[in-house]
Amino acid sequence: MPRNMSFSLTTGQIRTRSKTVTRRLGWWDILPGEIVNACVKCQGLKKGERIDVLGQIRILSTRMEPLDYITAQDLIREGFPDSTCADFINMFIKANRCGPKTTVNRIEFEYI
Repeated sequence: MPRNMSFSLTTGQIRTRSKTVTRRLGWWDILPGEIVNACVKCQGLKKGERIDVLGQIRILSTRMEPLDYITAQDLIREGFPDSTCADFINMFIKANRCGPKTTVNRIEFEYI
């Protein structure tokens, strides 16, 4: 059974299939080939709420890198073609309470 991965901050990008890379502070054990349910929200659901699965993705690759290694090309793959690297880094820092040098897990995927 596939695991669930939340895309609450990028639900729109998942719905339009414009996102093919995600950065996480976890998921260190995920492997290429693994199938994952892309969900709106997976944790902190209120009583009666259900997981809203947006679709399934297949992991293509993972690598550890500092957050501030993001490139302009990866901004597009993250679903933020009109943002700057600094904008993305600041958004990630605010959402995840980390710093620009924090090691993140860069996960590349495809839709199935």
